[in-house]
Amino acid sequence: MIQKLIQKIQKTNAPIVVGLDPMLSYIPEPILKKAFAEYGETLEGAAEAVWQYNKGIVDAVYDLIPAVKPQIAMYEQFGIEGLKAYKKTIDYCKEKDLVVIGDIKRGDIGSTSAAYAVGHLGRVTVGSHTY
Repeated sequence: MIQKLIQKIQKTNAPIVVGLDPMLSYIPEPILKKAFAEYGETLEGAAEAVWQYNKGIVDAVYDLIPAVKPQIAMYEQFGIEGLKAYKKTIDYCKEKDLVVIGDIKRGDIGSTSAAYAVGHLGRVTVGSHTY
């Protein structure tokens, strides 16, 4: 993963990572209104707005940057629907050939970090370790 990140940094000449830490207060009103009209002002509606917001960001920058870093807590606050938006975001970023750095750290020991990683949708990088 580190080699891919280095290659992507060299290719894009952009040693940056775009954080995907969505809060409803960041999401433009038209995106929120559309999601809430379709799903109601529910966790599902909020998660749909988050997903559409993230997709717009990724579409705007995927060819300019090497990596993204979604912050799991921002998705967990919307329950299972938020985790679905997190998964959709990760999958979409991978489709766009971005390096995905899962910001899922819990400040715990190695075995617990490994368990978090497995529980968070497959192989992920936490700090400098891939699980």
